[in-house]
Amino acid sequence: MDTLAIVILNYNGKPFLAKFLPAVLATANGHPVYVADSASTDDSVAFLRSTFPTVRVIELPRNEGYAGGYNAALEQVRTQYGGATYYVLPNSDIEVTPGWLSPALALLEANPKIAACQPKIRSYSDREFFEHAGAAGGFVDWLGYVFCRGRVFATFEKDHGQYDDNRQIFWATGACLFVKAEIFHQIGGFDGSFFAHMEEIDWCWRVQRLGYEVWACGQSTVYHVGGGTLHKSNPHKTFLNYRNSLFMLYKNWPADGWLWPKILFRLVMDGLSSLLFMREGQWPDVWAIVRAHFAFYGALPRLQRQRRELKNQQTTEVKLYPKSVVWQYFAEGKKTYGEMMNDE
Repeated sequence: MDTLAIVILNYNGKPFLAKFLPAVLATANGHPVYVADSASTDDSVAFLRSTFPTVRVIELPRNEGYAGGYNAALEQVRTQYGGATYYVLPNSDIEVTPGWLSPALALLEANPKIAACQPKIRSYSDREFFEHAGAAGGFVDWLGYVFCRGRVFATFEKDHGQYDDNRQIFWATGACLFVKAEIFHQIGGFDGSFFAHMEEIDWCWRVQRLGYEVWACGQSTVYHVGGGTLHKSNPHKTFLNYRNSLFMLYKNWPADGWLWPKILFRLVMDGLSSLLFMREGQWPDVWAIVRAHFAFYGALPRLQRQRRELKNQQTTEVKLYPKSVVWQYFAEGKKTYGEMMNDE
């Protein structure tokens, strides 16, 4: 069994592979590098086999998104290649830096309670600033809104070392996720119904309910292009984000008697978001939110079963950020993680 396996999921990402895979191979420290191809329609697989012969290529029969794709790929790593103690899951549009692996791996090895961690995620285009997908580690407030150290809504902080510490967080980004393989498989991997977006937050929430922890590693940094597979303005991405947020919250929110009031609040807030899209003339995104809500209603029987199963398995109460990040950001003008924490 390998100590660590680097597994990159690819879908029509040949330009990213050509640009970023050489640095991954150069910094792999002898660990195997896999590329799992989700039935790409470009010539990614042929390109990989001819240009990077040391890369282990896994050809998946269909595109099942980030969640289903990684579930299938990591199962093959485990059963057909002897497995690994740790998995590293960098997006194909991640630029790694020298020494990016060792600090995060050391963090996982030092504490058996840590199930996952992430490096600092900085923007590939604005290199001194944190990037949207995870920044320096994520949190969830009591109303289910996500935010990060280094990025709150549309405010991106410049990285001047303020988050160079290792510390416990609520969720680690799927853009470059380090996980303990045994725990990943123990809880059944990602929820495949998510397809893409927010499945890593759901996974991090579930592992914490079993008593594990999620951390950020401040000594490791990578750069993320963002929107490499689903462009950030894509209405399909809007659909996935709004639907998957409701999926995740219904499955995991504490049984405190406020589940449905909070769900209804989120539905109303989604309606307000659709008004903003209307004002900008982005009608496909408005329709995406409507479809997301109906998809949520249709999935309620399955979500209720999942919620019941997770409750029966739970060993630890998970703490959410006790304030409203929406109120702090828009009403109080607190635009950064540090400003919000100083209010406590």
